[in-house]
Amino acid sequence: MVSARFAIRPGNTSPLGATPSENGTNFAIFSERATKVELCLFDQSGHSEIARIPLYRDEQDIWHIFIRGVGQDQLYGYRVYGKYNPKKGCYFNPNKLLLDPYAKSLFGEFSWGNAHSADEVFWQLDSAMDMPKCKVSTLPYYTGTKPNIPWHKTVIYECHAKGATKQYTSIPEELRGTYLGLAHPNFIWHLKSLGITAIELLPVHSFVSEAFLPERGLSNYWGYNTLNFFTPHLAYAHTKQEREFQQMVSVLHEAGIEVIIDVVFNHTAEGNEQGPTLSLRGIDNQTYYRLQQNNFAYYVNDTGCGNTLNISHPKSLQLVMDSLRYWVQVYGVDGFRFDLASILGRDQDGFKKHHTFFQTLAQDPVLKGVKLIAEPWDLAIDGYQLGNYVAPWREWNDQYRDTVRSFWRGDTSMLPEFARFFHGSSHLFEKKGRSVTSSINFITAHDGFTLADLVSYTNKHNLANQEENRDGHDHNLSTNWGVEGQTENSEINALRLRAQKNLLLTLCLSNGVPMLCGGSEVAHSQGGNNNAYCQDNEISWIDWHANGLDEPQQHPLYQFISRALKLRSEFSLYRQSHFIHDDDPRFSVTWLNEHGALMQDSDWHNPDGHCLGYLMEDIQDDKALLLLFNASSNNVMFKLPEQEAHHCWRIRLSSHSNERDDECVSPGQMLTLSSYSAWVLSSHIKMPASKQHATDTSQTFNLTKQGV
Repeated sequence: MVSARFAIRPGNTSPLGATPSENGTNFAIFSERATKVELCLFDQSGHSEIARIPLYRDEQDIWHIFIRGVGQDQLYGYRVYGKYNPKKGCYFNPNKLLLDPYAKSLFGEFSWGNAHSADEVFWQLDSAMDMPKCKVSTLPYYTGTKPNIPWHKTVIYECHAKGATKQYTSIPEELRGTYLGLAHPNFIWHLKSLGITAIELLPVHSFVSEAFLPERGLSNYWGYNTLNFFTPHLAYAHTKQEREFQQMVSVLHEAGIEVIIDVVFNHTAEGNEQGPTLSLRGIDNQTYYRLQQNNFAYYVNDTGCGNTLNISHPKSLQLVMDSLRYWVQVYGVDGFRFDLASILGRDQDGFKKHHTFFQTLAQDPVLKGVKLIAEPWDLAIDGYQLGNYVAPWREWNDQYRDTVRSFWRGDTSMLPEFARFFHGSSHLFEKKGRSVTSSINFITAHDGFTLADLVSYTNKHNLANQEENRDGHDHNLSTNWGVEGQTENSEINALRLRAQKNLLLTLCLSNGVPMLCGGSEVAHSQGGNNNAYCQDNEISWIDWHANGLDEPQQHPLYQFISRALKLRSEFSLYRQSHFIHDDDPRFSVTWLNEHGALMQDSDWHNPDGHCLGYLMEDIQDDKALLLLFNASSNNVMFKLPEQEAHHCWRIRLSSHSNERDDECVSPGQMLTLSSYSAWVLSSHIKMPASKQHATDTSQTFNLTKQGV
């Protein structure tokens, strides 16, 4: 049905998507294998289809049309014709209303039903009633001033756009759990006072829940099930999601906080061959997805989510690149964390660190300056690629996470590993001049135990997910310190608090870029659920007042993190981009045993060694930083360094207590390190004109041997 009231003519083939102008709107969509494409227009309710208009095709397989009189807010979708043969990887079906991959706004809700099925049994069912509609929309380019914070000053706060503020009572109720809630002055003050320079938001692209979740009364909370790559998720908006997301970014920028978004370009919500037909599958399945070469009926599933985006195809690559540019130019975001990033560097022969995607990104004038963070693995055989990305990429360092967890729960033989990861993971990243900031250090993230649960549960407790506790990681490297879960035992609770401080102090003062998981500052617990992806409720929403506090900033962990990050900003060591070695002209780093002497080979390889000192001397600033770690169950008498250059050692921070803060201890004196505790001391130094290194041949050999 073509309505006579619409004046139509061939349109432009670029840009793809719906582009409104003064006189009308241009529509363009790519499909190589389609035989016919119809544009469907809907009334303002989204329920009634008012016109179907065939598009023109050009020689590059772009279907296009210009419609006079159609403008902003017009609702639309597509119906695409062609062969229907799932065994050959073809799912064309005009009965399925399809979303424009380049839609800039969506209207209405998605509802699961048989009409979405790609199965031949449901071929004739029309899906339009259960589909959101695309909405013609345009936003001006972002014009705010970006903070442009260098990596060596970056401190990341990973959080959920809804869960971060849903229960933050000092934010107006109508704004809690929204983009504007994140931009509220009280939450910004919370972040700034903590020491945060960037928030990293879990996926904010429009997404839907997997079909089985609503049947269980659950939903996809994390958002790793993308429906569209250009539109902000509607549920996080107060009224208009596009404007509010742009406003959120602008306000955060004014406060000096960058915005990084987690993007999922490895798979989509259409799932495997039994999944729904929503967009790309019905437009050109063989273009947009990787199919098994010996059987096109099945998808390559290197993601574990049913399908894998075919990033090697020029049009799939263009889709991803256009999306990234759009979020930078229109929404003003400062960077991206790429979920299962190894997928993006993969072709039929495996992972390539110089894959076309990486090269295209590197030369793009819009994107070459943004922050790029890889989750450096996927589910393929060669999927684990930590350390194999190239500058300017940064990488989530899960080996750092596991090593620090193991050390602080008292595992044996951890000193060498702990030292080299604390010092920046040079064995992974110091390749071809990569920076010490290549490592994104973290102890906890959205996936896995929260920090509080890491020290309260030995086993996962995921029954609320209704998968009989089979889901989630089993290798958590956690400990409950005597009781599984919550307890009234004051000694255990004190130990758990100290254990969290140990992990946080290590994170804040390690070389690399620290990333805090939102809620760590108030000991947020998920009741031992280490896979709360489907818990859009109080399990996941940060409980800012769980401990009876009037304000989150009163929590001892909040105050501890704030102090630790202030210490980090005080020392130039953490503002360097290069790795520190024995021949550094400015910094001297020395590893000490409990006797205040250089670590020897026997110390490094003592399986029962749990105590370590890290001494950094800054010749230029005349400062010394001393960190002491005791991960044993016994108190340790630690002899402080006694070089003549050191003035008195000032205790700056301790996970044990704050009773001795600012106390001065003379060089050479013994300091009692309580069991499971970490300490930070500083001193002013006077060094001769020519730098005197505190290392010797055995020390250098041992550190090199261990990869520190």
